[in-house]
Amino acid sequence: MLVSYQWLNQYVDLNGVTPEKLAEELTRGGIEVDVIHPLDQGVENVVTGVVKKVEPHPGADRLRVCTVDAGKEEPLNIVCGAPNVAEGQTVAVALPGARLPGGVKIKKTKLRGVPSEGMICSAQELGMPEKLLPKEQQEGILVLPAETGVGEDAKAVLGLEDVVLELDLTPNRSDCLSMWGVAYEVAALLDREVHLPVTEERMPVGKTKPVDVVLDAEEDCPFYATQVVEGIRLGESPRWMQNRLLAAGIRPINNVVDITNYVMLEYGQPLHAFDYDQVEDGEIVVRRGGTGETVTTLDGVTRACDDRTLLITDGTKPIGIAGVMGGENSEVKEGTTTVLIESAYFAPESIRRTARRLGLRSEASTRFEKGVDPERVIPALTRAVELMVQLAGGKVASPVTAERMGEIEDVIVELRHNRLTGVLGVQVEEKAVLDVFRRLRFPTEVNDGVYRVQVPSRRPDISIEVDLIEEVARLYGYDRIPTTLPWGQQSPGALTPEQRLRRVIRHSLRDAGFHEVINYSLTSPDRLRELEPVLYKEARPIRISMPMSDERKVLRTSLVPQLLETAEYNVHRREEGVSVFELARVFVTEEKKLTRQPEERWALAGLVTGATSPHWQKRNGAPDFFTVKGMLEWLFERLGVNGISFEAAQPEGYHPGRTARIKQDGRVIGVLGQVHPKTASAHDLDDTYVFELDLEPVTEAALNRVIRYETLPKHPDTTRDLALVVDEGIPVGELEKTIHSAGGELLQSVSLFDVFTGEQIGEGKKSVAFSLRYQAGDRTLTDEEVAEVHQNVIQRLEEKHGAVLRK
Repeated sequence: MLVSYQWLNQYVDLNGVTPEKLAEELTRGGIEVDVIHPLDQGVENVVTGVVKKVEPHPGADRLRVCTVDAGKEEPLNIVCGAPNVAEGQTVAVALPGARLPGGVKIKKTKLRGVPSEGMICSAQELGMPEKLLPKEQQEGILVLPAETGVGEDAKAVLGLEDVVLELDLTPNRSDCLSMWGVAYEVAALLDREVHLPVTEERMPVGKTKPVDVVLDAEEDCPFYATQVVEGIRLGESPRWMQNRLLAAGIRPINNVVDITNYVMLEYGQPLHAFDYDQVEDGEIVVRRGGTGETVTTLDGVTRACDDRTLLITDGTKPIGIAGVMGGENSEVKEGTTTVLIESAYFAPESIRRTARRLGLRSEASTRFEKGVDPERVIPALTRAVELMVQLAGGKVASPVTAERMGEIEDVIVELRHNRLTGVLGVQVEEKAVLDVFRRLRFPTEVNDGVYRVQVPSRRPDISIEVDLIEEVARLYGYDRIPTTLPWGQQSPGALTPEQRLRRVIRHSLRDAGFHEVINYSLTSPDRLRELEPVLYKEARPIRISMPMSDERKVLRTSLVPQLLETAEYNVHRREEGVSVFELARVFVTEEKKLTRQPEERWALAGLVTGATSPHWQKRNGAPDFFTVKGMLEWLFERLGVNGISFEAAQPEGYHPGRTARIKQDGRVIGVLGQVHPKTASAHDLDDTYVFELDLEPVTEAALNRVIRYETLPKHPDTTRDLALVVDEGIPVGELEKTIHSAGGELLQSVSLFDVFTGEQIGEGKKSVAFSLRYQAGDRTLTDEEVAEVHQNVIQRLEEKHGAVLRK
């Protein structure tokens, strides 16, 4: 909310209170002031003047020589290049010696041989917000209203002496979305009186225009009022109103629209003006939309409605979306002479739902969805009618026509004094509490230490006892409440077992040389389609209703696609080797249309590409499948997860010969493999290996593991190497299973140390070499015992896999 200091000063006497002091008081009272904006950006010695004569420049086609009356003894001769300068215009004139924003100094000079005694200024040169100005004021010089006096200070005329406070309001303080609301707040903080304009309903004289209001959606619109004004003359609103709208960040359009916006800022009650001649029979029907029904709004966009969209209609056609935006077919435009002004209370949840569904936020919808004051519906309407009569030449053509369901009930909230002092931790006297409610203008009675407070309808944020405690604390002064440490028995904080395990995983991968990354939970469907899902094959991407971009429109079902983006980003910035991982949630559902919340599952994914880190003992080398597989096996061993196996797989998007499903006791828990060269090339990556794990089964296995303690061996072990030639299609894991099975209890470990293929091995064959470690816990094994067990292993390998010892 942007608050004009000068405008606020009309409601509350700010004598002796600077904008900086006011900002401090508001912030101390719980309404934070983010920025103080002085509208004067360095304008000095600029006055208003009238262009008396315009002649062509003798030496330049695009320049004009203007004679300007700026209230001095003699008219000024000014050379101007603006195409819109004309005789009779009232303009802003920078006199010799003037200063403009940006440090510009004006002095007498000659332009193409013609003396120039100043400058006729544009709005941009005066530091005014160009994007908020009407289009005709954005190009060329700034033309002021004809009734503006000559020689007046341009800063005063344009409102540049004002200061704007930008309030950072919390969602519950919707009352401060109006100048009246801010005035009540400032008056309470400063303990000063509030002076608000009083308007009375204007009655029509002579023949009236028919108006009828029908509420077919009472729950969504319990209160609707309207009044008709005829004889309107569209034109510019007065300069003072334009200045206040600009200070509030609203573009002036014409006197009718500006009046509705002005009253909205003043009262906090959004209004809308319809062209009465486009409202059939003067009938207003408030109803919900029908499936397939459309409305073309003021921005020219045709918007589809549903059965929960609240519409304003004339009984035959929609003429606006209630509380959000008016319809193009009833717009006030050139030629409009009679307007129907709408002032209503719409249910906040209805407006919020419609605004979100349509992706259409406006100043009106912002206020309606937070809740407006129902007691200001009629006063705001009469204020707008009064201004249209005064500023647009209108004449009242109907009485106020209102339809209301029920009455506004008084809100009484009780506050116990002992509860107040207990929460604040400081003894506040009853007199001080009553004084706070007096300043807030809350009628209050007190009896036996209990305050009965009547909360005005302008403060919908106050409904329970603690709300009143907060109000007392704000105005009593947070700085007067002593700081105390918490006391009593405290429970020490601790991580859950799952959190500890995730921390171990992170530390382990960092120890292994990986960098942790954190990506958006949102991605694009195209990214998810790059790699075939292995973990959640039936999962459907979940689209969000209002995506920030096409690249962030669905919730991710896999972490790998965004790791590819991360790697691409780093490679483009000369990072030769990238090793990254992410531990985060993915969102899984099989529903095409969500009827329940998606399942959020923890997942772990990693990516390795490019040369590994240099080492003094070896040259840089590119990673391969076994590099990443070994790292995962080490991680599983560190977590105590057993029963891990790798099974060849060929999912789309991966290399068909270098990819495997990861299983734990026969259940698929992840995938490991090389990204298909085409996919990697699309991201400008070399050979790239990725893995992804479903952490839930990993966590379950790690937390349920049984830790066994064994005595250290007292007897030495014996190692035997075993080199075999087998068919190339036999997995090494199957060979290891057979070795363990045949070795019995004397075989302690099996380590693969070589795999070789080549002409000397034979086509379709491979050489696989293992190191087998034998050991007994109660004795030193003899060579005969080891040879017998080792021979049994070889025999089983020959029988089951056709293995042959390599000679």
